[in-house]
Amino acid sequence: MVTVHRAYGYRFVMFTNDHGPPHVHVLGHGGEAKIVLEDGGPRIDWVVSIGRGELRKIMQEAEREHVRLLKMWSRIHG
Repeated sequence: MVTVHRAYGYRFVMFTNDHGPPHVHVLGHGGEAKIVLEDGGPRIDWVVSIGRGELRKIMQEAEREHVRLLKMWSRIHG
């Protein structure tokens, strides 16, 4: 597991042995989400124990960092 970004007390991580499509797991405050990094922008795959307001902030951060996160996926997974 590689931490590729941090924001609002959450860690955005990628697992080195993970599968496509490109995505990031967001961990923190007792919750977790999986965000798929599609070409048109990030989308939520699933969420556990993260409220709507926090999820909105996480998604805004994923949108801001989208290009960099995709580059990190390529770097980690080839």
